[in-house]
Amino acid sequence: MASLIALANATPPRALVPMEILINQGGAGGDLYVLQSGELAVERDGVEVTRVSRPNSLVGEMSVLLGTPNSATVRAVGEATVGVIKDARRQLLSDPETIFQLASLVASRLDSTTALLVELSREHAGKAEHGMLSRILTALALPSDAEAVSRYDLFDPRSLLL
Repeated sequence: MASLIALANATPPRALVPMEILINQGGAGGDLYVLQSGELAVERDGVEVTRVSRPNSLVGEMSVLLGTPNSATVRAVGEATVGVIKDARRQLLSDPETIFQLASLVASRLDSTTALLVELSREHAGKAEHGMLSRILTALALPSDAEAVSRYDLFDPRSLLL
């Protein structure tokens, strides 16, 4: 990840005040951010998904790689500082090593998520939650053609009330 961090450190850092939005869900996207200090909350559809507090953690990669609007809102929990890689897609396409680093990061996150879902699926075998976990695991294996399958095709909002 050294070259991604170097790219982010090549420009002046962006300071965030508590509760300031860094990335807005549905926004245009296209920039990558590297956390230098502080903590960021990641929310999707109003639900907090995770918090990011480890320095050199990357956010914003999904919209860059998929060429889609931002899939989540990212806000500062307290004061935070991030490095910014503007127009990241253009920069990544000119540097195969850096895009491979980013792909490795995303693959690592997917591997960890899949392992956790398998563990949870085993723990909940025979319970109502098992069906939802099976649907999530199936979704991870589907092609990424967003027009063919949406997340609402996979996750009927009524089924999430289990």
